[in-house]
Order: sequence, then C-alpha cells, then structure tokens
Amino acid sequence: MPELPEVETTRLGITPHVVGRKMNEIIVRRYDLRLPISEDLETLVGFSFLNVRRRSKYLLLETDDERVLLIHLGMSGSLRIAAAGDEWKKHDHLGISLEGGMQLRYHDPRRFGMVLLFPKSELGAHKLLKDLGPEPLDSGFDAAHLLSALERKSIPIKTAIMDAKIVVGVGNIYASESLFRSGISPLLPANQLTKSAAKRLVKAIKETLTESIQEGGTTLRDFLKSDGEPGYFKQRLFVYGRKGEACRVCGTEIAHAVLAQRATFWCPNCQP
Repeated sequence: MPELPEVETTRLGITPHVVGRKMNEIIVRRYDLRLPISEDLETLVGFSFLNVRRRSKYLLLETDDERVLLIHLGMSGSLRIAAAGDEWKKHDHLGISLEGGMQLRYHDPRRFGMVLLFPKSELGAHKLLKDLGPEPLDSGFDAAHLLSALERKSIPIKTAIMDAKIVVGVGNIYASESLFRSGISPLLPANQLTKSAAKRLVKAIKETLTESIQEGGTTLRDFLKSDGEPGYFKQRLFVYGRKGEACRVCGTEIAHAVLAQRATFWCPNCQP
C-alpha cells in the first residue's frame, strides 16, 4: 500500500503539471472503485486546478470553482502524467486531459482507491477527514500530544502510532522503522511510553518520513512515481521485511510477529 511518503512524492510529482492548467476533458473508463468515482466529474471541464495538497494519505486537488477532488490511492493505485495520445494501460481507470496536451491518469489494478468530488466548504467536515489526527511532520505532533493521546491505551505502541486519530500517515513500514530508530519495542503497551521515549519516537517518525520523502518513497511492487521511476528507500530499511536476518546494527536476528493483523519486525537487542 502506498504510504505517506509515496503519496507526498506523488503530490510533488504531479503539482507542476496540473496547477494552473485548465481541464479540457474527463475520461472515466471504470467507476467501480472502493467508493464509486463521482458521477459529476465531467462538470470539472473548463475549470483549472489551483493547488494540490495532502492530508494523511489523501490527495486534495483544489479547483478554481471552489471544489476539491479527493484521491486516495488505495492498495495499488498510482497517478502519472502522460501525453494525451499515449496508450492506456490495462488498469488506467481515469484520465483528466489538461491544456497543453498532457493528461493526469489514475491507475489502480485492485480498484481499492477513491476519486471523489465535493465542495471545498465541506472539506473540514468530510467524513474521511474530520477525525484525523495531526500530520506527523507538523509542529502539532510532539511528545506532549503523543503522551496525552496514549494515556489510556494499553494496546502495543506500534498499533497505536498507526492509528490515524493519534497521528496520520505512519503506516506499517514506517512504524517499524521509527520504533527501531528510537529503540522501543513494538510490543510495549502504549500507556507505558515514557516522556523521554516519546521524544525519541516523535523525532524518529519525523526523520524516517522526511528521509523517505527525500528519497522518493519506498519501492513497493505497485507504486511508481509520476515520472514512471520507482523510489529507492527500501534498500535502507533496518527491520521491515527482514525476518530472521541479522540486525544491521548489532547482528541479532530480526524478530517477527503479527500485531493487529500487520506484519511487525524488530531487533530484540536494540529494542528491548
């Protein structure tokens, strides 16, 4: 699944190509995604994109008629910029033709994503967005916030930091990597996190996500940047996906468990 760095990389990739561009044609080849593509999408023709923002793993493309196009990449989705005359791929479900001859295409083999259009005035109250926690790279996400949010939670700390009501965008890969960096076991009950450990964890989450965004996102089988090139962060992972391998720091065998139905990896020595 594309995580926050992949979504942010996509935002950075498409922004220069869509902002300020008028939409000349909307082509929907399949409507039946996780939630059906908005049937009124064609009403965007003639209007322009003003901005591309990200909230958690949602891309928010704002238009000059005070509407927002919300896109979620689901399990296998991606966006790319193509020439309008380029051949369509098998799982390209949507194309937005832009002035200048380019086209924004939405590709999603598993069709678990979303493309929804609604008034900008409804943004703050939208059911998908209204209960989200702070962005992990914003100043509002700090040790004090984390400790307060975890005060009454006895679930494992890894499960807790993946809860979007506590902090958004810390997916499975980056939760494991951040806990390794901060020397915290993923099995630790969340309400037992100390103040010093919370500071380390917040710092690790920010650093891990920032570095991944700079590298272009994790190389996942289903994810490509908008220019068609994969990201290159996966080769730098310390624990995720390395069950039974030697820890890059101490040589201890990487442990594995399933927490909240998600594969979890850690070093028993570095994360006691």
